[in-house]
Amino acid sequence: MTSTLESPQQQTNSLSTPMLLFLLVVGVFTLSLAAIFIRLSEQYIGPNATVFNRFWIATAIFGLWRGSTAIASRISGDSSAQKETYALPDLLLLVVSATVISISHICWAWSLTQTNVANANLLHNLTPIFATLGGWLLLGHNFDRRFLTGMILTIAGAIAIGIQDLQIATDQLIGDALALLSAVFYAANFIVMEKLRDKFSAISVQLWSCLFRCFLTFPVAVFTEAQIFPSSLEGWVPVFCLALFCQVIGSVILVYSLKQFSSGFISLFLLLEPIITTTLAWIFFAEHLSFFNLLAFLVVLVGIYIAKSGQGANKENMKILAEDATFESEAG
Repeated sequence: MTSTLESPQQQTNSLSTPMLLFLLVVGVFTLSLAAIFIRLSEQYIGPNATVFNRFWIATAIFGLWRGSTAIASRISGDSSAQKETYALPDLLLLVVSATVISISHICWAWSLTQTNVANANLLHNLTPIFATLGGWLLLGHNFDRRFLTGMILTIAGAIAIGIQDLQIATDQLIGDALALLSAVFYAANFIVMEKLRDKFSAISVQLWSCLFRCFLTFPVAVFTEAQIFPSSLEGWVPVFCLALFCQVIGSVILVYSLKQFSSGFISLFLLLEPIITTTLAWIFFAEHLSFFNLLAFLVVLVGIYIAKSGQGANKENMKILAEDATFESEAG
């Protein structure tokens, strides 16, 4: 039987909205672990080697996933699984997706060498603005005042979490600009992924995207790192966990959700990540959690709730409203 995440032609309501929102929380939680796994991996290999290993391991897992489901379908005689065909525009979109997300990661890493973490996080948290604008311009999404209000509240809450460490200095302008560019390219990746999800399964999108990212990151790792692969089991564990939990589980959940939710809402939902990261730091490292932090957390949650109840979060609702508007226009 074909996996749920492996059925591109399934109805968008195959999972209830509460279940899909729960999956999104799981996805954001796994993605919030990336910093921990990266830090552990960099004790054994460099950052570029870590990124390359993350992608090739994820590609291998996706390939095994695809192969096992295909074999299971053939053995069981299940003919319901539809074959995916790739035209040249589809392949170009996959290359664009891999390219823009790679540029986003490069800009993000470079920005951290030119500005402080608080500034970089603040500017990177503007991703939902660019995803929403891109969805409106390129995908025909419509967002009402309620969604936009929720988006503003969520971004404000996410910024408030780290605003105490914010610094404004002229010698950090390059780093700030790079962090802002990382947000633009990160948003572009969501928009391209959403377009690909109209035709392909989440597994297929991630398989090809990770494969292309391998080709993009391998030369960088070869020319910049003295060691590409970990030389011990202790070194392999964090990079494997990074690929499995963050790239396979977390990223697939986000891409899968793009079938039902807009790229603007998904990027907005990702702003839960600072909450999860801060909470984990409080639990495991006894870092201080102030009342202001708790208030900012509440603002983020309220903002996401308001955005979810507005027009622009659920693609099915946007489609229905668009059809109603077309009908009223033709009737008029």
